[in-house]
Amino acid sequence: MTKEANQQAVEEQVLSIVREFMTDLDAERGRQAVTLAASLDRDIGIDSLGKVELFRRIEKAFSLQLPERALVDIESLNDLTQVIIECCHTVSKHKVKHFTARLGITDIDLTSAKTLIEVLTAYATKEAQRPHLFLQHEQGEEEIISYAQLLKEAEYIAQGLNNKGIKQGDTVAIMLPTSAEFFYAFCGVLLSGAIPVPIYPPFRPDRIEEYTRREARILHNAEVRILITFSEAATLSKILSSFVPSLKEVTTLNQLKMTTGSMPMLDLDPQSPVLIQYTSGSTGDPKGVLINHNNMLSNIRAIGKAIPVQRTDAVVSWLPLYHDMGLMSWLGAMYFGVPITILSPLTFLTRPERWLWALHYHRATLSGGPNFAYELCIKKINPEDIEGLDLSSWRFAFNGAEALNPKTMERFSKKFSPYGFKLESFAPVYGLAEATVGLTFPLKRRKPLIDRVQRDVFEQTNKAIPASQNEGALNFVGCGVPLINHEVRIVDADDNEVEERSVGSIQFKGPSAMQGYFNNLQATQKAYHQGWWDTGDLGYLADKELFITGRKKDLIIKAGRNLYPEEIEEIVNLIPNIRKGCVIAFGVNDQSNGTEQLIVVAETNEHKKETQIALRAAIIDKMAIELGIVPDHIVLVPPKTVPKTSSGKLQRSACKQAFIQGILVKNKTSAQWQMGRLILMSACKKIYNALCFSGKLVYTFYLGIIFLLTLFPAWLVVLLASHRIGARVTHWGARIWFRLAMCPISIEGTSNLTDKKPMIFVSNHASYTDALLLLAVLPPGIVFTAKKELLNTPIIRTFIKNLRYLTVDRLDFMKSIENKHQIEQVILQKNSVVIFPEGTFTYATGLRPFKLGAFTLAVETQTDVCPIAIAGTRIFLRDGSCLLKPVAIHVTIGKPITPEENSWEEIIRLRNQVRIVIARYCGEPNIDLVVAGVEHDSNK
Repeated sequence: MTKEANQQAVEEQVLSIVREFMTDLDAERGRQAVTLAASLDRDIGIDSLGKVELFRRIEKAFSLQLPERALVDIESLNDLTQVIIECCHTVSKHKVKHFTARLGITDIDLTSAKTLIEVLTAYATKEAQRPHLFLQHEQGEEEIISYAQLLKEAEYIAQGLNNKGIKQGDTVAIMLPTSAEFFYAFCGVLLSGAIPVPIYPPFRPDRIEEYTRREARILHNAEVRILITFSEAATLSKILSSFVPSLKEVTTLNQLKMTTGSMPMLDLDPQSPVLIQYTSGSTGDPKGVLINHNNMLSNIRAIGKAIPVQRTDAVVSWLPLYHDMGLMSWLGAMYFGVPITILSPLTFLTRPERWLWALHYHRATLSGGPNFAYELCIKKINPEDIEGLDLSSWRFAFNGAEALNPKTMERFSKKFSPYGFKLESFAPVYGLAEATVGLTFPLKRRKPLIDRVQRDVFEQTNKAIPASQNEGALNFVGCGVPLINHEVRIVDADDNEVEERSVGSIQFKGPSAMQGYFNNLQATQKAYHQGWWDTGDLGYLADKELFITGRKKDLIIKAGRNLYPEEIEEIVNLIPNIRKGCVIAFGVNDQSNGTEQLIVVAETNEHKKETQIALRAAIIDKMAIELGIVPDHIVLVPPKTVPKTSSGKLQRSACKQAFIQGILVKNKTSAQWQMGRLILMSACKKIYNALCFSGKLVYTFYLGIIFLLTLFPAWLVVLLASHRIGARVTHWGARIWFRLAMCPISIEGTSNLTDKKPMIFVSNHASYTDALLLLAVLPPGIVFTAKKELLNTPIIRTFIKNLRYLTVDRLDFMKSIENKHQIEQVILQKNSVVIFPEGTFTYATGLRPFKLGAFTLAVETQTDVCPIAIAGTRIFLRDGSCLLKPVAIHVTIGKPITPEENSWEEIIRLRNQVRIVIARYCGEPNIDLVVAGVEHDSNK
């Protein structure tokens, strides 16, 4: 057969298979749209899961194996035909082979480890060649990565980042697919002292514009300095950079490894940030959850006790590494020294049996995923694909991250019990990124606990009263009890605890609780309730067991009944010609009736008027029978209309807003048009940035001239005159300079300044100009402390020595002790001093953890501490930039706080009280909420 004839035969067979597939879906409109040029989703209406089934039929018909990326890359039937012709992968049946040998049990004790870096270093040092990761590639072959290899590659990345100017506390985004590079990058960022920010790589060409806008918001909020990506995404990443002012470079792992440098010297402790995990954004507004090393290790250890994890365990995960469950599955395996097999999410979506075979070969004991993962296995795995499969080793199959369906667990157990799976292995759990990942786990191995409650009572009174019969009852799945050292409570709208089996807001606290939402003080304060964090979920407790009933913001109140969208969506999903998993229910205020209108949005391939009328009637009938209520509006929309997150969750709030604004159904544009728009927007943004840069350059040049004109006279006075005269000259010189800089300074709390007794002034540190600002604000003659390295600059050295300022050595411990005694002597001589307890500053916005030196001095010398909050100087001159920007500066001087006794507890109390004041008025997010809290203060 000639090449042309072969291509024609393939094309005809593909068209035939697709038409038959659309007939099976009962989608006549989609069937009529089938042509070689037709888009699979835009024209024919086949979604991602539909593609999975279609590609399975294609593989069976042509006896080949399509690449995993086909699920993402193939846009039209022409693309599919070309891939089939070029595809050289033949179908490889899984053969029952010998199980992977179990690893020897490690005896490394990490109970005293304070950071993740200590964990990795301990294994890489003591068990260098111990296999850590089994990274499964597309054809099933596995790449083994040892602890030593992981540390070695990570060190290369850390050196490259250090050479590019990344400092401790900076943020570095990682936009990489599931690959060895992701693990190297994540650990490398940690070793550099920076905070990793995992974001998901672009998957859908037809949604490239939506993706870019969302990721730009994340990168902007996280104030990312460097984006690590892969070469194929470099163009998109360059476009992203024009929308993110903080982003100074987009690079790849290979480029970083070619950049030679030294390992950075780190000053990490348990309170140091370890991760900013952006939530999936079911509201369309992703928030960055800030987690520190203590949060991370506390959660891992608590989960380890709840399961409990054994040294002989093995883990398998296909979960996305940018998602908290996927990331923590890996980090948990790292901590306990158990092997973990990693599959790509695309591998699971296209061939879910590969997940089960990985469990089989590695005799894995721990694995899991959201409810839909088990549902996919039920529907898509054929008996011939799992012949010889053995799942008897799987003892903990966690199910979480979305609404739990008891029927799914029953069906999964029934289908796979012949292969050794036991219903008792299911472990419904509850967690959220704000709790690092896990919050409640079952106490012991058991069958899933199903609570059947009276529907009418539940909907009308919010009481979960057990039902005497199953018919008409609501079913809720028990998610276990709180992890050790964690607490969960159910409260009403006024934060009062409710009685057992009463539905209310779920709140929690414990060592795994986040530090707050990064750069989002408003969201942090909204979630924080006097020591408890609000989850946004509704639920109830029964015999200490937690049952989740739904999301607070999704609750629909209609005719005096509390309706949960999940149940409505499940009912509508069962109706023929409605696309499964593409239904959203929500309520819209009806002011005329004082209640809510119930809106149901459902995707369908049907476009004929009479067919849609029949569908609406079917939805009304089904809901009337099942729930005794009908929707006020039914909106039938084409495929790919219902908004979802990157992890596949329905975005009910975003759908509701689109409905209210009348933009739910909008014309889809091709990937080429979207990319064109993005390039145009990027070009406009670059022009705007260039104009801003020019303005800053002129302004900086102007201030530079003023600085040079005033510096020499001031230096001369300081050099020749007494230190008192020098102090007055520098004080007034600083005030004049800020006035000429067109930076108005507003000061609040000047009445708290007194010269009657010495004080320790403690201020946040955001810019190089902070010391100059305090020179202008505080009375002359106050002693400043500065880092020793400034003595290397001759002009600055003159100011430090002649004004009798003090320097501290941040690197030499013995020298720092000596410096402390020097400062103590200055205080005892009735001099006030200024100390920046953060020790340093970075580009990223945020109030960082306070070191204890200033508060120790205050307690030991019984000297008052005066908190000072500076707002605006970080914008005026950011770290890493030499260009200034005019800005209004606000300084808040708090009431002095007097030490009450000489004790360690008093040092901590002083630190916390001062931090609360500064956090409240500095205008930046507090990234150490566990220490300071976010409550109101009166020390102003």
